Amino acid sequence: MPGSLALSYTAAEQLTVALSGVLVVLVALIGYRAWKISRVTPEERERQRRGVLVAGGKMGDATLMEIRDDLLIYSYDVRGVEYTASQDISRLKSRMPGDLSAIGAVFVKYDPRNPANSIVLAEEWSGLGRRQADPGYPS
Repeated sequence: MPGSLALSYTAAEQLTVALSGVLVVLVALIGYRAWKISRVTPEERERQRRGVLVAGGKMGDATLMEIRDDLLIYSYDVRGVEYTASQDISRLKSRMPGDLSAIGAVFVKYDPRNPANSIVLAEEWSGLGRRQADPGYPS
C-alpha cells in the first residue's frame, strides 16, 4: 500500500519492544526501592550524631543552666570561647537521672573540629548524675 503510514512490526520486534518496556519499569522500581531504603530519618541522623560524639568527641566541663520539658540548656568553654547549647532529650528520658535539682556541673562531649556540636546525654553515655559510678567518666 503506497502512501500508507501504517507501520508493521514482526513478532520478534514486538516482543523486543515489550520486554524493553518491562525492563525499564523493573529498573525504575528497583531504583525507587533502593532510594527509599537508603533514606535516613531525622531521628536516626540525630542518633548517629550522638554516637559519633560519644565515640570520638572530646569531653569537657559544662554547666547545666536550665531544664525545660524535654530540653537541656547548658554552657561550656572550649579554648576560651563560651558556647551555650541545648539538647532535645525527648527520646532519652530513660537515661535521665531521677533528681536533677542538685546538678549544676556536668560533662559535655563536643566535636573538636566544630565545638558547637555537642551533647550532654546519649544512649551509651551520660554527662549527668553519678559521675564516679559510670566507667565512662574520668576519675
